Amino acid sequence: MAETAAHHPAPRGPVDRLSDLLWRRQGLLVLLLILPPALWLGVIYLGSLFALLAQSFFSIDEFSGLINYEFTLRTYGELFRAANLDIILRTVLMAASVTIAAAVIGFPVAYYAARYARGRWKALFYLGVMLPLWSSYLVKVYSWKLILAKEGILSWLFETLHLTWLLEAYLSLPVVGGNSLSVSWTGTFLVFLYVWLPFMILPIQAALERVPPSMLEASGDLGARPGQTFRHVLLPLALPGIVAGSIFTFSLTLGDYIIPQIVGTSARMIGQAVYQFQGTAGNIPLAAAFAVVPIVIMGVYLYVARRMGAFDAL
Repeated sequence: MAETAAHHPAPRGPVDRLSDLLWRRQGLLVLLLILPPALWLGVIYLGSLFALLAQSFFSIDEFSGLINYEFTLRTYGELFRAANLDIILRTVLMAASVTIAAAVIGFPVAYYAARYARGRWKALFYLGVMLPLWSSYLVKVYSWKLILAKEGILSWLFETLHLTWLLEAYLSLPVVGGNSLSVSWTGTFLVFLYVWLPFMILPIQAALERVPPSMLEASGDLGARPGQTFRHVLLPLALPGIVAGSIFTFSLTLGDYIIPQIVGTSARMIGQAVYQFQGTAGNIPLAAAFAVVPIVIMGVYLYVARRMGAFDAL
């Protein structure tokens, strides 16, 4: 009996047969693993984007206020009106300014962390950079609104140091009895810079970690001055990290509508235009056309970033 059982093992169940099949066909296993997130991405994310794109090719009937479901480029033509074009240019300029300022401020911080910070100092660096990301986005924005307010600590500091003329001369903001930074484009810029700065520092730090110290030493041994070493050795090697960080800072500023709504002027940005046209005005085709603008801009930007090797630093 025992010999017969040894030559005729018990039949395998469906789970065992499936396990054997997946073991023999690794490609099928990978397909089953990525299929659920791929379906989620394709149906929910890409599907909503295509629905948005389709809405932008419709138009609104000015007489009845109803959507005219006929294919037209008329709505995209409205983007080139002076008021709408001003919104687009203002948003792109703000996003570019925040990105450049974040790169200028973030590079020295990232360089110090990559070259000199060790042990506890490096842990302190990561804690200092990541800690603002752990707090609520709205809490940070409203905190900055209080800081920049006319009665806030920043105005008090300028008044105490008798430096209110700086705001009046360079920012056209009378601190006493007038406007404040909390309702200005300068205040909007400062809040954007604070909120998105960590997204610039970390990719630059990752790129600088990959730069061998021997390359900088060799540049100095060959007679290059510190400025020449920075321009011809360090900056080209760190450029992928800078571009990778700019992807975050530029795109996040481009589509944000909360910061300009809380800290800003009455002049709108793209995010506010999408929100107001869709919610208040009910002009969904124009709101969709505005929403397509950041997608197109970031598509071009990501293509250029990919050509520069930015994704290698992510």
